[in-house]
Amino acid sequence: MPWQEETRMSLRREFVALAKTEAIPFNQLCQRFGISRPTGYKWLVRARSNPQENFADRSRRPYTTPTKTSAELEYEALTVRTQHPAWGGRKINRILKDRGHKDVPAPSTVTHILHRHGLIDPRQAGEGAIYHRFEHEMPNQLWQIDFKGHFATHSGRCGPLTVLDDHSRYNVVLHAMYSTNTIPVKQVLTDTFRQYGLPYRINADNGQPWGSPRAQAHGISKLSVWLIRLGVKVSFSRPAHPQTNGKDERFHRTLKAEVLKGKTFIDLQHAQHAFDEWRTIYNHVRPHDALGLDVPASRYQPSPRPFPECLPEIEYSPDDMVVTVNTKGFVSLNKQPMQVSKALVGLPVAFRKDHEHDGLYQLYFCHHRLGELDLRSIKA
Repeated sequence: MPWQEETRMSLRREFVALAKTEAIPFNQLCQRFGISRPTGYKWLVRARSNPQENFADRSRRPYTTPTKTSAELEYEALTVRTQHPAWGGRKINRILKDRGHKDVPAPSTVTHILHRHGLIDPRQAGEGAIYHRFEHEMPNQLWQIDFKGHFATHSGRCGPLTVLDDHSRYNVVLHAMYSTNTIPVKQVLTDTFRQYGLPYRINADNGQPWGSPRAQAHGISKLSVWLIRLGVKVSFSRPAHPQTNGKDERFHRTLKAEVLKGKTFIDLQHAQHAFDEWRTIYNHVRPHDALGLDVPASRYQPSPRPFPECLPEIEYSPDDMVVTVNTKGFVSLNKQPMQVSKALVGLPVAFRKDHEHDGLYQLYFCHHRLGELDLRSIKA
């Protein structure tokens, strides 16, 4: 039974003094003070071994803690967090293991260390939850492309152009751009294709310079015409559904948290220097939760499809009805006009019969389907 709280130290001192007199049996004395025999003996032993005993409670902390994180490892964990303030326990745990440290604390322990040192905002707890998303089986089957929202520099605006490989999450492009115009974007993609090869498909949002499948131009812009002629399939996110390009959108959040937050840049060159440094960390150092804490570079490899320096000739099947897009962006079949895109002016497109529906024709530019023309609904 416990001592009475209000006078514990004085009661313990009085108990020991009375016990030494042996005036009453020890059991009876313990009962009067409301304690057990082992507790009574404990205080007698402590008083006999130390005449200066103050009868205060001693810490119950063990003398040794074999599983306690060493000061060296704790320092290393805090150093990684200082260098990468947005990284949590899982990533830091993996980094320490990759550096060859032994007895690395569990991710939850690393998180506790960060909390203890005030390095995690309680309001942000739980934001790093893992989500399982669909991914393509091989690198370069799909690249997601988009612009991160513009931010101001001292000399103007900067809009980062980003390209992410769907399978590996490898950041193929992170380029500081002054505009979203076709010419500078095309130059960046040309350099990228020369280095990494051609992807099989690129998915973009519904805006400049990509195009929009809902517009009368059928998603064809000058940039997408160029991509299609290179043999790259072009697809578009569903309007008002940014999750269609979800991996690149998530990459933008990471870019904001680890590079842009709380920083200012002089100009595009200054921003690009920061992008280049961080891109190496993102692809080769930073463990990725969606990859089982592997790094994107461990799953990426260049495309076997080389970039052609000259655009290949446009070819269609002998059964196709090939027509040329006029100066207004129209084509016609059986005197029935159909609008396509001014980006295709002067280029050949092909009407292809739908063999299951007589009078229905599919319109293609190279491999890209533009739409259909139904002659059955037209009155003679």
